[in-house]
Amino acid sequence: QLQASGGGLVQAGGSLRVSCAASGRTFSGYVMGWFRRAPGKEREFVGGITWNTGLAYYSDSVKGRFTISRDSARNVMYLQMSSLKPDDTAVYYCAADSGGYSSTFRGRAAGYDYWGQGTQVTVSS
Repeated sequence: QLQASGGGLVQAGGSLRVSCAASGRTFSGYVMGWFRRAPGKEREFVGGITWNTGLAYYSDSVKGRFTISRDSARNVMYLQMSSLKPDDTAVYYCAADSGGYSSTFRGRAAGYDYWGQGTQVTVSS
């Protein structure tokens, strides 16, 4: 029900936008999130957004460089990534929390009900 896309190879300092398309439901009242997993590392919270208001929250590692947004009409969430670094190389996953909890908004992965399959982002130095 969640399909992440738009990953690819980009040079350090560049930008990339990945998308998360949802099917089968609307996300009114949901919290949506982005996570990433780099090779050999634990899954990391990138940021979250409340579907109804568009309020976004970011981890310190991406704050000021990444922007999360959503298009309610298209049922799509976006992650705009700028000033990319090689450390941003990871598989990026989108997730949805039907309860809309503040804990998931701030990164509690266990609270997310639905997960997309991930899209690879590679940043070359």
